[in-house]
Amino acid sequence: RNVLEKTLGIPLFQEQAMRLAMTAADFTPGQADALRRAMGAWRGDGSIDPFRRQLIEGMRKRGYDQAYCEKLFLQLRSFSLYGFPESHAASFALLVYVSAWLKHHYPAAFTAALLNSQPMGFYAPAQLVRASQQAGVEVRPVDVNRSEWDCTLEVENQNLSLRLGLRMIHGIKRAVARQIMTCRETHGTRTPYRCIQDFTQRTGFGRTTVAQLTRADIFHSLTLDRRDALWNALAQEKNHRAYPLFEAQSQEDDFCHGLTPPSSWEQVLDDYQTQGLSLRAHPVSFFRNYLHAKKVACCQDLKSHPCDRKVSVAGLVLNRQRPGTARGITFMTLEDETGVANLIIHAGTWKRFRTIATESTALIARGRLERKDGVIHLIVEKLESLREEFMSLSQRSRDFR
Repeated sequence: RNVLEKTLGIPLFQEQAMRLAMTAADFTPGQADALRRAMGAWRGDGSIDPFRRQLIEGMRKRGYDQAYCEKLFLQLRSFSLYGFPESHAASFALLVYVSAWLKHHYPAAFTAALLNSQPMGFYAPAQLVRASQQAGVEVRPVDVNRSEWDCTLEVENQNLSLRLGLRMIHGIKRAVARQIMTCRETHGTRTPYRCIQDFTQRTGFGRTTVAQLTRADIFHSLTLDRRDALWNALAQEKNHRAYPLFEAQSQEDDFCHGLTPPSSWEQVLDDYQTQGLSLRAHPVSFFRNYLHAKKVACCQDLKSHPCDRKVSVAGLVLNRQRPGTARGITFMTLEDETGVANLIIHAGTWKRFRTIATESTALIARGRLERKDGVIHLIVEKLESLREEFMSLSQRSRDFR
């Protein structure tokens, strides 16, 4: 009781295993430490089994019955799969507590710090930004006149907003970002870019760099969408040689007159392809009517769906995880415009749908709904790819083993 009381009878820490061996089986401190090391190294290779006889014999001498001794050894054997030192647990607990406190009280700053530390962690920037928005944070897009390299905080009416930084643009070189920031400063005073011509003249960027930046849609403050910005940029004098079409145009001409603005879907596609996220609509929302016709539920609807019933759900694949202790089970998370769904895929199902499960950006999962202790899972029976619908979307899941 003295050993397990603080963890409610469940061994959680390696130090508890040592104390159990010393208290119940009369192990010496050296023998208990050898047991701890064996438990720390054991992953099914049987290195803990040599201690079985010594442990059970020691417990029998102290009056414990055989069945209890066997049960305790099996418990310690299972404990080896997840146990770790109490000092590590305390360190992790402190990090979790501090992170939770910051996330609750300062969600904008917390998200900015995580985005500026990428690549890292279990969740991609798109999910971090979406969680921040759900917490009430206004997230503002990358902008040529307002963004720094890092994501920053902006104060307006005593409210903090999160401004995405230039680092969010896929493939952008830090030297390019530095040039953008340097050229908008005049004698220590920020002088915003007035137009595309002003931008290209000050920075000296060629067509390749300008095309990359316009695709990332950073010219909001110049009231230009992607197509307008690109057309104007390529029409600047330094790009005439590469694009003779513009040679007859003057710098004052309205180059983008009559261009068809990009559709909402095209905007979202470009957002994901250039930044891996979008502050516009969620990609799945564009296919909701199609999914509704296929009787596919929204992720949030799973909360009210009857348990043990068949249901289908669709979304972007956020992550795939197959822990070594899961006996071949793969865990997958899908996300749509309403939330996330947690999938459990058993080894047989994974084998049948392996290609879809590993290569799809988005998919439909069909299976049986399971609800336990408030946690909802879908036990997957069938997977269907949405590859054709989402083939242009640049979205990478985070996969772990």
